[in-house]
Amino acid sequence: MYLAEQKTGHLVEVADLRALFNPNAAEVRGRVHYGEEAQEPESFRKSGLRFPSGETLPRCWVDPDYRAGLRSA
Repeated sequence: MYLAEQKTGHLVEVADLRALFNPNAAEVRGRVHYGEEAQEPESFRKSGLRFPSGETLPRCWVDPDYRAGLRSA
């Protein structure tokens, strides 16, 4: 899956989808796709990633307490 770095707009190929979907994981491993050479894998904070369209990541991927907001009072 490809996401975009918020600061640079460069595409990041996420290597660890489990970490991406895990709301308790603050970082994911991936590779920046920029230039002609394949970049080395590195860690990226999920808070700095967006979908290429500019949309933010779903709350259930980044907030371990996302269900608390779904409960009615």
